[in-house]
Amino acid sequence: MNVLEVLQAATAHLKKHGVENPRLNAEHLLAHLLGRNRIELYLDFERKLTETELGPLRELVKRRSEGEPLQHLLGTVEFCGLTFLSDKRAMVPRPETEELVESLKSEIEDPKSKIVDVGTGSGVIALSLAAEFPEARILAVDISDDALALAQENAITLDLGSRVQFLKSRLLETIEGTFDLIVANLPYISSQDRHTLSREVLRDPEVALFAGARGDELVRELIDQAPTRLRPGGMLALEIGLGQGQALLSVLTEKNYRDICSKNDYNGVTRFLFARYG
Repeated sequence: MNVLEVLQAATAHLKKHGVENPRLNAEHLLAHLLGRNRIELYLDFERKLTETELGPLRELVKRRSEGEPLQHLLGTVEFCGLTFLSDKRAMVPRPETEELVESLKSEIEDPKSKIVDVGTGSGVIALSLAAEFPEARILAVDISDDALALAQENAITLDLGSRVQFLKSRLLETIEGTFDLIVANLPYISSQDRHTLSREVLRDPEVALFAGARGDELVRELIDQAPTRLRPGGMLALEIGLGQGQALLSVLTEKNYRDICSKNDYNGVTRFLFARYG
């Protein structure tokens, strides 16, 4: 079989098993296996593939058809122009979180800001900000040892190991000092909504997905903790779940935050909250 025939067969198999964007997935998997980029595949459609190449591809296509995330199979994910390692130790970063980082780049006025990323996962927020603001002092915390290990590997791979410190902590419980910015993309899915999630999302660690029966429990707890760790006028920036915006805006008001605002993601969903304290 040549490259085009293999892509067609893989696409048909993935489509049959309910994989979204089956052709795109097939192209990524084949390009990864051959050490090429996707554009190069189009320039080499007539190339015949050997059984040595087809065997590993069949295995990758099988795993993808069973719901294993594409990013886990490729071992990497693109985020804010950087390439991060990606595996089952932490949640696959979402495009919405890229939007949060891009918003923060315009909000951070002091390039030497002191920042803490709460629930850092694979480290994408902390490390993307470290790449953008080389003089910033950034702390990345998570309750998961596995996630912290992956984040530290990403820091080394991106040559950002000296710019970010890592610490195990449940929210801000073991954090000392005050910060100009506290940013968090915490678990915000209700445990009752498990049945609504795709099989790919369910491959993410449960600790990174579910917060409790309501879904916003951890976000509320962080809103309560943050004032003692924010410098006067410091900002709290949050990514939140669908339908949680209005209630959490009320909580911020009740807790005497100021300059409170929300922002929609590209799909028009209220996804981000920003507030200052003191």
